[in-house]
Amino acid sequence: MSRAQSAVSASYAWELLKWPFSFPAMLGMLLAGRMFYEGRKFFLDPDAWWHIKAGQAILATHLFPVTDTYSFTGHGQPWIAYEWLGEVVTGWLANMGGLLALDFYLIALGSAILIALYYLGTLRSGNSKAGFVAAALVASWALSSFTLRPQMLGNLFLVLTLICLELFRQGQRKALWFVPVMMLAWVNTHGSFIIGLGVIFLCWISGLLEFDKGGIRAERWSPRQQREISFAFLLCLAVLPFTPYGTRLAIYPFDLAFSQPLVVTQIGEWQSLPFNVLGGKLFLAFIFGFFLAQMLFKFQWRLDEMALFIGSAAMTAVHVRFIMFFVPFSVPLFACIAARWIGPYSRAKDKYVLNAILIVAVLLAMVHYSPSQKYLEDRVAQRFPVQAVAYMREHAITGPLYNNYFFGGYLIWAGYRTFIDGRADIFERGGVFSDYLYIIDLKPGALSVLQAYGVRACLLERGEPLSTLLAASPDWKRVYADNVSELYVPKGSSNSSPRK
Repeated sequence: MSRAQSAVSASYAWELLKWPFSFPAMLGMLLAGRMFYEGRKFFLDPDAWWHIKAGQAILATHLFPVTDTYSFTGHGQPWIAYEWLGEVVTGWLANMGGLLALDFYLIALGSAILIALYYLGTLRSGNSKAGFVAAALVASWALSSFTLRPQMLGNLFLVLTLICLELFRQGQRKALWFVPVMMLAWVNTHGSFIIGLGVIFLCWISGLLEFDKGGIRAERWSPRQQREISFAFLLCLAVLPFTPYGTRLAIYPFDLAFSQPLVVTQIGEWQSLPFNVLGGKLFLAFIFGFFLAQMLFKFQWRLDEMALFIGSAAMTAVHVRFIMFFVPFSVPLFACIAARWIGPYSRAKDKYVLNAILIVAVLLAMVHYSPSQKYLEDRVAQRFPVQAVAYMREHAITGPLYNNYFFGGYLIWAGYRTFIDGRADIFERGGVFSDYLYIIDLKPGALSVLQAYGVRACLLERGEPLSTLLAASPDWKRVYADNVSELYVPKGSSNSSPRK
């Protein structure tokens, strides 16, 4: 090797060594630090518990469930683990490291999503500072969905799909072939794969048109690009049946949309976005701000990205759950807007030593404030019926057990059969969901419905309406209460005389 070649190689190696301490890398570490702050709180969705339990069962038995074994009201009814791959991951982590491993996974996965959003915004705008601002501000809405459910992996897959498509547009054709491989994992992980398919299809279709009007443009694919994206989309469709349940996982999103009306109308995450609270008001302000900026500065947008932005905004207004799709569709646009006022990153002006100090400071803070097992257990006990379950075990309180919907997942994880839980599809099909709504609405004869199910204990949230009714009933008595839950049993039953 000549002296000149050696100098070039040394210079390239030095640039690689400096990259982890560059300004863009430091911004990525700040996003990871923010996720650590949020994830340290260990805010778990109630459904996370039954997902973990299902994953543990698959690992233990090497079998994929086809009937319900976790409730007494739906026991034996058809049920499959629609999100089995994500459940296996959390189940394995729970087996290996308990709550600590789960919390670190939550932080790591959330950090990966935020950093991927940052990269997506940077890639689209060509400005890492603007990409960071977009990810840091817009992604605040996504944090509410970072709750250790398999949908988090779905979120990551969606952002990675958008990145691959953007790279493909910019001439890096190899990135496109990662998408079908990811789709294989996605269909086995979460029903949001259908959104990914829609994104690819829309991207493909928009490349068949060519126009520039009103700030929206479409550029026709070259013949080679058209062949490649068409083939990649067909491969994505081809992998959908490769699941333990064949095509049933691919059909599930349609089943949810068209065959589960109570789930869509009654469960909180499927409700309309509340515009009377701060989050809803900020969402409206963001939408109005975007269109105001468009009117004033005449930004140019691709047809597909504008369609995804408007469509996801409309769906978020109808179902607050769709905020997790609105975020990745809006980050690239917001990054382009921010880039108008934020200067680009200049490598020549980079302060590597200062960046390194900040990066090390964030890492040291993470180590210092890492949660302990006791802290995580206390966090769980603040939201879930940990002490009530301990009381039930100590005093041999037997079922059938009626439970609040919010507690269902934790009860499955604790080894109790539920009245209802987050696997709402089986309860809607069996009529249990409608009976549950009848009970919690305290309609005439609500207690008779409980009696018809042979319920021998009721585990309720502290102060919910049904607990007030049972407290006033001459047929029930409260045997346990704390700040989280209350436990009622029929008077005169074997449960009313607890056994040590």
